[in-house]
Amino acid sequence: MNNTMDRIYATGLVPVVVIDDVATAVDTAKALLAGGVDLMEMTMRTEAGMESIKRVVEACPDMLVGGGTVLTMEQCKTAIEYGAKFIVSPGYNSEIVNYCLEHSVSICPGCVTPTEIDTAMRAGLNVVKFFPANIYGGLKAIKALRGPFPKVRFIPTGGVSLVNLAEFVDPAIFAVGGGWLCEKKLINSGDFAQITEISKKSVEILLGLKNVEGIELSLDDLISQGGAVTTNNIVRATSQLTRRGFAITYKSDVSVNLTNSKVEIAISVV
Repeated sequence: MNNTMDRIYATGLVPVVVIDDVATAVDTAKALLAGGVDLMEMTMRTEAGMESIKRVVEACPDMLVGGGTVLTMEQCKTAIEYGAKFIVSPGYNSEIVNYCLEHSVSICPGCVTPTEIDTAMRAGLNVVKFFPANIYGGLKAIKALRGPFPKVRFIPTGGVSLVNLAEFVDPAIFAVGGGWLCEKKLINSGDFAQITEISKKSVEILLGLKNVEGIELSLDDLISQGGAVTTNNIVRATSQLTRRGFAITYKSDVSVNLTNSKVEIAISVV
């Protein structure tokens, strides 16, 4: 695992971003960041996609930018030249995979069959995109594939929303991708506040924070109140808090203590 993939796991969400107007790219990135999502897959589905990568990389240093829907070597090379730190392709393209591996760029190819997954694994990959997840069996299919491929983890994309996101809190899932985090209609209408709100809700679903009474707790409430909580994923909870100025005072595989100047937080994994 490298730093880019570690960061994708620590956030757990991969927004699939479709930009029609380059002028909206930076505002979209800032809206995602405000909601706790610090990475985005800028797709090549529109002519604005490539330039959008460049603008976000330049304007938002806290955002980890990737190139998505990459189908050709030209797109791959240009996206990397413009600052993309990871590449996502809808299928397995050996030329693109090999180029990224040779140049130490993280690559997540789309793989849904045992043959495709085996090919990716033999190339040295242990994380693949599972797309379109809703068509190819979703979490049920992923769990079945996990049997013969126990070292491979998946980024399901397609058919995921706030309604069913909680279903994908599973050890087989590396992260969850999709367009629900920043729908094109919200980007085009300039409703960036809604993108931030959806991102916050999505982060909280993955974290699954609960206080000592077992009552669900928002990340904002935890930050303001402090105290002891449980979480679905200690790595992701720690990432969200350290990005907000908390420092780790104790850490183990199953628990972590953090503090800032006013609040102390103790987190343990469910």
